[in-house]
Amino acid sequence: MPPWKLALLALVGLFAGFINVVAGGGSFITLPVLIFLGLPPSTANGTNRVGILIQNIFALWRFHRLKVFPWKFSLMVVAPAVAGALLGANLATIISQEAFKKALALLMVVVTGVTLYINPVKKLAGSSSVSDFPDLNFKRWALTIFLFFLIGIYGGFVQAGVGFFILSAVLLSGLDLVRGNAVKIFVVLIFTVFALGVFLSKGMVNWTAGLSLAVGTTLGGQLGAIASVKKGNKFVQRFVTVLIVIFALKLLLT
Repeated sequence: MPPWKLALLALVGLFAGFINVVAGGGSFITLPVLIFLGLPPSTANGTNRVGILIQNIFALWRFHRLKVFPWKFSLMVVAPAVAGALLGANLATIISQEAFKKALALLMVVVTGVTLYINPVKKLAGSSSVSDFPDLNFKRWALTIFLFFLIGIYGGFVQAGVGFFILSAVLLSGLDLVRGNAVKIFVVLIFTVFALGVFLSKGMVNWTAGLSLAVGTTLGGQLGAIASVKKGNKFVQRFVTVLIVIFALKLLLT
């Protein structure tokens, strides 16, 4: 890639890292941009994981220092998520490039609409309690494990928007939103390692582009974490929604 494309990726990563904190769905921005810059869709999908991996390493360190990390619960749900991610990532590497573009476009619109406007995470958060390990019976634990397996499949396949599903599953289990975010960071970090390994084994990672993106996403995530976004949150959500719809239409029509 020429230097101007790498600089553009870092800038896009900065924006995506920021909106991941204030609105969510940053990968719905970075994935289409990687495709539009010339990467095959499957390679763009693999390359996008590099930025996600590095951003979440720093985020996990932050949650650990804040001492709000529910390690026991996280370790119980990460295994089914990894199993699902391996399945989803392998599916993403064998699906046709055109089919993946269409699937991505559809998911962009559907998941963005759910996360930004229906947003059941906020409703679930009101019923959660402050605890590091929920007291669940066998059936609810089985449901939680199954949900994380399905989440892993989705995350391995496309990644974008997976944090919303993880938060929903965690809140349904009884953890509060703060600990839910910590679980989200940990689960995404671990299954991304395995999913990235699948894409690497297929030669579907552009490290130069991925590291350029990672520089931006890491810095953007830090800025988003310290920014005061209460007044501007609705504007950011609307702006991101319009941008995602435009990208989705372009993916469908090209």
